[in-house]
Amino acid sequence: MDILITGILLGATYSLLAMGLTLQYGVARIMNLANGEMLVAGAFGAFWVFTAQKLNPLLSLLVVVPLAFVVNAAIYRWLLVPLVKRSKSRGQLEVDSILATFGLSFAMVGIMRWAFGGEYFNYSFLAEPVTLFGSNFGLNRVTAAVLAAGVCALVYLGLTATRTGMALRAVAVDPRSASLVAIDVSRMNTLAFALGGAITAAAGGILSTFLTMHASIGVLFTMKALIIVIMGGVGDVRGAIVAALILGLAETAVASLIDPGLTLAAAYLLFVLVLLFRPQGLFGRRAS
Repeated sequence: MDILITGILLGATYSLLAMGLTLQYGVARIMNLANGEMLVAGAFGAFWVFTAQKLNPLLSLLVVVPLAFVVNAAIYRWLLVPLVKRSKSRGQLEVDSILATFGLSFAMVGIMRWAFGGEYFNYSFLAEPVTLFGSNFGLNRVTAAVLAAGVCALVYLGLTATRTGMALRAVAVDPRSASLVAIDVSRMNTLAFALGGAITAAAGGILSTFLTMHASIGVLFTMKALIIVIMGGVGDVRGAIVAALILGLAETAVASLIDPGLTLAAAYLLFVLVLLFRPQGLFGRRAS
């Protein structure tokens, strides 16, 4: 039971981690390799609010999320739109965006190391036990999982129950057809990329309440987000949530039953199995 609950708590936070990349890659077709660095930037924001301002670190989300939205919108408009305009196919856009955001990730690491230093950082917030089904778990982890589930639910409702959400889904399926029914594809792509970045920054603030961070750790979060997005099916929010829970359970089981050092290996093994036997992802459709 401990493994199951711990895996669900971890998977819930992973779902928030992958939600941003799901929007950016699934809608705008931008494989953002700087996704993890945006998460670390959000974590730095929460850390600064807690240590320097002596405030609840979750209050940082009120500033970090809107700021991340604006920054990501600017990144898309100034860095990525030229790539979109010159690309002749989605495949070329994906390759170009990988190269561009790969360089952006190094730039962001350098900026964060210059601004905050290269040391590991953490802080103690809600570090007290809470009993679930007869076992003790950290209140900060439970709180993070609840917040992550709430954000994922809001994103899912926004995509399925609003006109803007339906427009985003239409662009994800076929941008050319979406433009024929008066959907501003460029605007929707910008919105998807900016919203994805804001969600990722929020994930950083939430994860920082119980994880130790440093400026160069973003690549690890990018890899895990990519694994979840591909496992769940590109652009499918439901698939990302289910894949995140599966990954959380798998890593928890391996860490508890075998060796904590093998958790990343287990994640990659799961990823390879999906690529071999269901390359379209758990909820994706096989290409015709």
